[in-house]
Amino acid sequence: MRIVIAPDSYKESLSAVEVAQAIAAGVRDVLPDADVVCVPMADGGEGSLDAVLAATGGQRRVRTACDANGRQVQASWGWLGRGRAFIEMAEAAGLERIAADQRDVMAASSYGVGQLIIQAVDDGARHIVIGLGGSATNDAGAGLLEALGVRFLDEDGRPLPRGGAALRRLDRMDASGVDKRLQDVTFELAVDVDNPLCGPQGASAIFGPQKGATPEQVRQLDDALGRFADYCAQAFGKDERNLPGMGAAGGLGFAVKTFFDATFRPGVELVAELAGLPQALKGAGLVFTGEGRMDAQTLLGKTPAGVARYARQAGGIPVIALAGSLGDAYQALYGVGITAAFSLTPGPVDLAYACENASRLLRERASDCMRVWVAAHQAASLHSSP
Repeated sequence: MRIVIAPDSYKESLSAVEVAQAIAAGVRDVLPDADVVCVPMADGGEGSLDAVLAATGGQRRVRTACDANGRQVQASWGWLGRGRAFIEMAEAAGLERIAADQRDVMAASSYGVGQLIIQAVDDGARHIVIGLGGSATNDAGAGLLEALGVRFLDEDGRPLPRGGAALRRLDRMDASGVDKRLQDVTFELAVDVDNPLCGPQGASAIFGPQKGATPEQVRQLDDALGRFADYCAQAFGKDERNLPGMGAAGGLGFAVKTFFDATFRPGVELVAELAGLPQALKGAGLVFTGEGRMDAQTLLGKTPAGVARYARQAGGIPVIALAGSLGDAYQALYGVGITAAFSLTPGPVDLAYACENASRLLRERASDCMRVWVAAHQAASLHSSP
């Protein structure tokens, strides 16, 4: 029997590849000869680059870029061959790169993501996929555009400082310096949320507090992004701020969609396609998936829900989900194809212990699940015998 293992990463603990390897070890503890196929997954957020490179055999490339605070860091991106590149925006402008006491959501900039785009184009990319998620920024992609050659000016013609808050003073944009090669580049945006750019469900209101924004700063940032959207609507003759996904990654997708007519796709679908998940599921009898925390939010485009949908489309293959923790309303996942969900830890433990021992705990839980699975099949076989 083929068993497909298609998990996401466990944030701040294990990569998707490491999670898949640990689960595979647990499966083989019970069924040493099992046909195990590992398909590391992601949904566009942190860990997507590793999953895509593992699935495609792509090449990791590194360049110096700015993090969200403007410091020089080494950021990776993926060359997939045939003019294709994959950029995980969190590699340059990710929240995890910035210590909690150094985060400044008002001034955080996506400039480094634009630097990665330019590097990819320099290397020959003509189709660029950007994974949106895990950002420290709330600048609607203005920093990215600046790196590509756009100038943001106040009423006196002076360049605005970087960061979302400065967009409140936006008077005009000068796009005459945009790299002409970008006209021949197509962009796809991998998202795991459907929030608009502005308003009570927008980037600032929903994700700003996670990045350290106070209620007053949320209001200011929302006003600033609204000002940017107003200007773009007038300049481009279209207002796209309310389209699903525009609020992802601090609104970064809004900039790429508005300026370069990027297409949005659920990140889990895009990664599944690159990783060959539909093909791997053919003939499978069981699927394992998982992520660090599973709750009602998992339904909104996270990896376990996406894998479950693919398994259902493949003929209703049973899906076992292993999570670092199970949150409120995780049972809602049963409606999209998750058969059963389990937490890794056997009892109360602190987060540090769970992270440090995640590989062992995954292996143990996978082994436990397989023992039940084997016993159920043996019982079914006995009852079906004449």
